[in-house]
Amino acid sequence: MVSDAIKATVQQKLLEIERQENVCIFYACESGSRAWGFPSADSDYDVRFLYIHPRDWYLSIEDRRDVIERPLVENIDLSGWEIRKALRLFRKSNPPLLEWLCSPIIYQQKFCGADKLRNLMPTFYSPRNCFHHYLHMAEGNFREYLRGETVRVKKYFYVLRPLLGCRWIEAGLGPVPMEFGALVEKVASSDLLKKEIFSLFKRKQSGQELDFEPRIPAIGDFIESELERLKKQADQQPLLPSPDDKLDELFRESLIEIWK
Repeated sequence: MVSDAIKATVQQKLLEIERQENVCIFYACESGSRAWGFPSADSDYDVRFLYIHPRDWYLSIEDRRDVIERPLVENIDLSGWEIRKALRLFRKSNPPLLEWLCSPIIYQQKFCGADKLRNLMPTFYSPRNCFHHYLHMAEGNFREYLRGETVRVKKYFYVLRPLLGCRWIEAGLGPVPMEFGALVEKVASSDLLKKEIFSLFKRKQSGQELDFEPRIPAIGDFIESELERLKKQADQQPLLPSPDDKLDELFRESLIEIWK
């Protein structure tokens, strides 16, 4: 997890951004391997946040930047989305945003915006959009790192997580959770597969480097067969319509609540 000292440092950096940019950061969470449950000893803190400007910022004919980013300092990576950008992506059932809202590590939550988004997730969640996202991620990482008899074994996690996410969606379990262990327990296909995955998981948690090693048959065979099977299932997932008016209402309510 994250120590109190790191959490305090992150919160201070968020406060500095609010002052520098004249925004309110109403939600901030951990989004990377620490939230997934398998950080390395030197893993960065991947802080993602949602923010809103005062009303007059929106009353302009100019197109303005809708992200805030800060350089990596002290292993803390900070990046945030302006609320309208976030709502447009939420309307498309953007998987990273859905994951942020369900992160097990929350650095900051103010006002009601994040909770309102969570309440709307069943309405805007699109199994097909999310399925395509995770399948594309699994295919790309597999091609890049896991072909051949010697592979970068830590990259198994970066294929297994989205692949198991597809299985989660296929099983009708809703938005994919961040925690890797929950995915393995719920949708891994066999006890042998679970055993091999958790063995690798424990090695990573203990701080082992997990670089180039021989391919792990139980995991490699599962990945290759699932990639082929899931390609045929992608367009069979439901594609649900999204009512824009609810998000317009949420945006207006947030402006009033936060800036009064």
